[in-house]
Amino acid sequence: MKGLEVAQKYFETYGRNMLKEQFSQILDQTAAGLVGYGSECLGFDDEISKDHDYGPSFCIWLPKEIYREYGARMQAAYEALPKEFMGLSGRMEEEQGKGRVGVLCLEFFYEEMIGRDSVPKTDAEWLAIPEEMLATAVNGRVFEDRLLRFTQIRKGLQQYYPHGVWIRKIADSMAKAAQAGQYNYARAMKRGERIAAELALTEFVKESMHLVYLLNKTYAPFYKWMHRGMQDLATCAEIGDMLGLLYQIPDPAAAWEDVSSGDYVYNLNTNDGRVLIIEAVCNILVQELNEQGLSDLQDNFLQNHIQTVLEKMADLKF
Repeated sequence: MKGLEVAQKYFETYGRNMLKEQFSQILDQTAAGLVGYGSECLGFDDEISKDHDYGPSFCIWLPKEIYREYGARMQAAYEALPKEFMGLSGRMEEEQGKGRVGVLCLEFFYEEMIGRDSVPKTDAEWLAIPEEMLATAVNGRVFEDRLLRFTQIRKGLQQYYPHGVWIRKIADSMAKAAQAGQYNYARAMKRGERIAAELALTEFVKESMHLVYLLNKTYAPFYKWMHRGMQDLATCAEIGDMLGLLYQIPDPAAAWEDVSSGDYVYNLNTNDGRVLIIEAVCNILVQELNEQGLSDLQDNFLQNHIQTVLEKMADLKF
């Protein structure tokens, strides 16, 4: 059973009664669930995940003024709950994993995640928040929220970026993907700079995945989970499998032997299978840009779509 399901059953078995019996006077000020750091909050936990920061647990969020008065007492009640549950032992926490579950201050929780305790109001405020932290703030599951303040902020973040910010981020990611995969990879291979080529390939993989998340209007998670998370996306999910093929191609060095500085300037070295996959990925991205009305060009070079995409952007307010 996944960690989210364990957490919800643990709360329903012990946590809800604890709140009703010991804290009935502030019951209408509480929210409970499991949101934040950890693979279980994304639903990606497996056997490997169980070696640290894992086990029956949940979060209770209290508004700052209530947390100050009742937080320590409620935390003690939380820690007194049975540790073993459904055949699982108590949560094993590493030092850096402490404070992720238990009784938490609602405002402090969001301030840690996104640097503020409210939904961003301006484009500049949205752009200042690392995307992986937005993904962390809206993952997991809320079991109940009697006050609705926690859920109100959560729903505001889940509505995704304002249109102009979304367009800006798409354009930025396209530029990085094009420069790394469609331009610098080949140049590095021609020079025999294999480390630079591998770095360019990695940058292309990261940015093309980021583009897929953007085109799905879904926050991209921490890099460790970006590829895994693509399986759950509705649009362009097949790009995840295609990117996996990049790392299965035998050493492509032979495809670049005896290549001069003037070769493959305006055409592709189709002897390198990586180049073919990069272009196939970009083709799918271009078709999706067309489908969403962000570009009407058919050019496979992502860089050439940037100006067209930017024309779709409302004025950013800084």
